[in-house]
Amino acid sequence: MTRKILKWIGIVLGGLIGLLIVAFVVLVIVGGAQANKTYDVPAETIPIPTEAAAIERGEHVVRIHYCQRCHTENLGGELSFAIPGLLSIPAPNLTSGAGGVGSFYTDEDWERAIRHGVGYDGRALWIMPSENFSHLSDEDMGTLIAYLKSVPPVDNEFPDRKIEPMGRVMVALGMMPPVAADRIDQMAPATAVMEPAVSVEYGAYLARTMCTECHGAELNGIPFGPPGGEVPSPNLTPGGELAAWSEAEFVATLQTGVTPGGHTLSEDMPWPYFGQMTDDEMKALWLYLQSLPALEQGG
Repeated sequence: MTRKILKWIGIVLGGLIGLLIVAFVVLVIVGGAQANKTYDVPAETIPIPTEAAAIERGEHVVRIHYCQRCHTENLGGELSFAIPGLLSIPAPNLTSGAGGVGSFYTDEDWERAIRHGVGYDGRALWIMPSENFSHLSDEDMGTLIAYLKSVPPVDNEFPDRKIEPMGRVMVALGMMPPVAADRIDQMAPATAVMEPAVSVEYGAYLARTMCTECHGAELNGIPFGPPGGEVPSPNLTPGGELAAWSEAEFVATLQTGVTPGGHTLSEDMPWPYFGQMTDDEMKALWLYLQSLPALEQGG
């Protein structure tokens, strides 16, 4: 009798293990398909200037939108996002050197990658914050691309991104944040021109292209951080700490990384890049933040 019971227990356990293996394999296949799905984003042609002043403007756009934070100072890229056993995703070499996408990207490829979060092969760019950059005007996009095409070549080759089996399982189960390509309204019309000015309108433009990814569409804070370890990002509306700041204190915080109360900003806040905004850009951003309704802390 005891042998019979043990035999049936063995059969049941074997069946369960078999089901788990089948479920794992199915999730790996489904997650792999989701991770590598392609997007049909129509190519958009925008004017790419060639004059020195426009390229200099493009360098400024690149800097204040913190491209060097992921792609390094010389834009040669690095393996910036890797979790052993789950995934490995390099921030690409943007130059025309060996291993650089600049050696074969067309103007349309650049626009699609930056503004839509979709690579030349149609796959989503996983760690590219295109949700912000989708709001860049055609003019700023044109100067940005002009600058990227002008940077000196850097030889830096990386293997293709790799999603390990457990990473694919997490994708299939919805445990990975959605990529920017899925969060962007891909058919929304782009802003053609946005003239720099000390105005609420220009400040709103800067906020859309620089701040909403971390602070949310309402700028009152959202859950921010790795899955399971999120904390609320700061509330930038007059309902948060900035209500007690002056314009000068706001500018100083972006330039030094230290708040008026002596708090050092988190390393997640790319203040070294935001701090390179012009005085007029900082004033415009301040005007816009002060014009917002005083919202409660989000996240």
